[in-house]
Amino acid sequence: MTAFPVELDPDCIDVRLTTSADGCRITVVGEVDSSTAPGLRQCLLAALERPGAAPVEVDLSQVTFLDSAGLSALATAHRAAVGADRVLRVRCGTARAVVRPLQITGLWDIFTVVEDC
Repeated sequence: MTAFPVELDPDCIDVRLTTSADGCRITVVGEVDSSTAPGLRQCLLAALERPGAAPVEVDLSQVTFLDSAGLSALATAHRAAVGADRVLRVRCGTARAVVRPLQITGLWDIFTVVEDC
């Protein structure tokens, strides 16, 4: 597990990075809103800036709330991944709090969703 270069309020959100030969996974637990999304965005961008071409997967299956600020953070990371010729995958499990906002905004069709939710 690797620490991120940003401070995140552990009472609101927990973001953890694990790496393997297959790439890295960012696991997010809690609420992604206007107060936590900037930190998540920085974490995602930092992971995408790491050297190598391995995919970056963001696991949102334990997210309990995702608002427009969170969607913006994910979209920014997606654009950065495309610009760097990297793969950013989104895993959302069955969390309606994540699935519905992605579907409603059309991001569901833009992101590489790892599993059917």
